[in-house]
Amino acid sequence: MSPFRIEVRSILRLALPVVVAQVGLMMLGIVDNVMLGHFDLHAFDASALGRLWIIGTMLVGMGLVLGIDPLVSHAHGAGDGESARFALERGLALALLASVPIGISWCFTEELLVWTGQAPSLAHDAERFALVQLPGLPAWLAFAALRSYSQGRGFVRPAMWVAIGANVLNALGDWILIFGHLGAPRLGVVGAGISTTVSEIAMAGALWWAVQRWHRSRGEVFRWTWNALRPRELKTVVAQGAPVALMLGLEIWAFHIASLWAGQLGTIELGAHTVVLSMASLSFMVPLGISMGTASRVGNLIGASDRTGAQRAAWAGLTLGAATMACFALTFLLGRNALPGFITNDLAVRAAATAILPIGAAFQVFDGLQVVGCGILRGMGRPRPAAAFNLIGYYAFALPIGAWLAFRGGWGLAGLWWGLSLGLALVAIALVIWVARRGPAHAASLAPNAREPARA
Repeated sequence: MSPFRIEVRSILRLALPVVVAQVGLMMLGIVDNVMLGHFDLHAFDASALGRLWIIGTMLVGMGLVLGIDPLVSHAHGAGDGESARFALERGLALALLASVPIGISWCFTEELLVWTGQAPSLAHDAERFALVQLPGLPAWLAFAALRSYSQGRGFVRPAMWVAIGANVLNALGDWILIFGHLGAPRLGVVGAGISTTVSEIAMAGALWWAVQRWHRSRGEVFRWTWNALRPRELKTVVAQGAPVALMLGLEIWAFHIASLWAGQLGTIELGAHTVVLSMASLSFMVPLGISMGTASRVGNLIGASDRTGAQRAAWAGLTLGAATMACFALTFLLGRNALPGFITNDLAVRAAATAILPIGAAFQVFDGLQVVGCGILRGMGRPRPAAAFNLIGYYAFALPIGAWLAFRGGWGLAGLWWGLSLGLALVAIALVIWVARRGPAHAASLAPNAREPARA
């Protein structure tokens, strides 16, 4: 078997459980959307706006926590389990600290949405949707740290089973609390938020137990130490995580700004935008899982001082990301008339979503390339170029062009989506060129006990 095919198989072994876990995490929101879409349009749009602010802030916090990614994977590749465990401690500490300012920002969801031109009634219910999820915020960020650690150490299945179980719990909670079954009050959008919160807390607790069990199976003990809260120790994670937070924030807010503009176009347009974005976000979970598997594989090989293998793994990951998204592009194109009906029964929203699904299909391959490219840079411990590419691609090209097409060019919602497609294409191309010229073959290990690569 060729070395390239070996890397493809290695990444798939890491990525497939991560893909299932990512799809499971995404399905928490999809199930909310489906049930609220069959509840009423007001609740559906309110949850979309609330989730816009929730996800837009939580992903920034998650980016900070993901600063442990290269620290864990490089240490594991170098055989330094103690440094990997200490990185997890710092990640958990940062998760708890980051949840404070993020949670405070959720208290102003209504004011911020009204300021951006959203309907006051929708903004009010969006804030109610956000506030009931406050208890789940630190749990969700802690889950992100635990999942990053488990991926970097090479045991990826526990997070997959936890995500599957969380979906069962969330679906049951939605059914009971949104519609008022089994004697529960009919809470609508607030019920969806409560169900999500309970699921997030259960996820963090279950994965913490799984990590502890993994350590016990190896004859190790993982204990919390307060050293992780020292500013000097947190600074190491923040130095890696801040560019990742910026990278994720720039990308997610490009799409969220487009969502806010879709809301200004009308409730039908916002509904259609939410439907198609939900589908694109669900398909995105597959290359995102591949990206995480690639990041871990690249990081492990860099930690083991195998830079040639790390570069090969990078190309294998990019190939897998592009190939899977080509399949989704074809699915969106062929299924454009039927797919929106799975999320909403509003005929006007379904018709508008059908019209823009081909545009969503157009950027799938680029979306796969850019997310795997970002994962490669994260695995290397060099996420700053990806943040710069996102800033230029989305904010110098995608949003200005999309806004002009939507509001001045008369293209409406389709104009927004063509702008986003252009931005994704530019970011993807820039990342592939960067990986070719400055990729893992040129990386240095972040592991304290890393071995120097052999010299010819």
